[in-house]
Amino acid sequence: MRMERKPPRRTRERILELSLRLFNDFGEPNVNTTLIAEEMNISPGNLYYHFKNKDDIINCLFQQFDREIESLLDPPTEARANVEDAWLFLHVLFELIWKYRFFYRDLNNLLANNRTLELKFKQLLQQKVRVARALAEGLKASGDLKASASEIEALATNMVVVATYWLSYAYVLDPRRIADPEVQSRALSRGCYQVLSLTAPYLTGSSRQLFEKLAHEYLTD
Repeated sequence: MRMERKPPRRTRERILELSLRLFNDFGEPNVNTTLIAEEMNISPGNLYYHFKNKDDIINCLFQQFDREIESLLDPPTEARANVEDAWLFLHVLFELIWKYRFFYRDLNNLLANNRTLELKFKQLLQQKVRVARALAEGLKASGDLKASASEIEALATNMVVVATYWLSYAYVLDPRRIADPEVQSRALSRGCYQVLSLTAPYLTGSSRQLFEKLAHEYLTD
């Protein structure tokens, strides 16, 4: 039986894929369009045919990231998550953050030099806070979390702060081995634990027991 060949990836898609890898591996400030063109084995003119500058590449990568994270941050409104659902949600979120980790590791530099990204990332953080708030309010409505409105607001913000800067913290702890799959897996799992542990003082009943069970499994893994 004759195998059907996949169509070759377009140059534009290959540039984005390579740029993402280079930004993640070496940091966005250390990668320029000349290096990208050299790694692609194409002329700078060919690269500029597809992207007018490095910011154009970065903005397109953020559009990809934004599309991928949008469905994750827009769960069905009728579903009421429990602690186990939140744990799984955080794992998926951290895996996606890892895929586009240069945005988080080089965040201050990127926002200082890219007005479009500054506005888009602010909107993303606001959406994350809304999701964290909805999670806490859902647990409260189920009787599994006891907190005032102001405590829920602070909790939602703190969860987003930890999720946003956790990989930067993990990178500082072990910069030479952070790309190692085992170190990476441990860092992502630990990030999930650190974010969810912020809810622990407010959890009651079965949700508190479930959190302690999940935490024990993680800490003894």
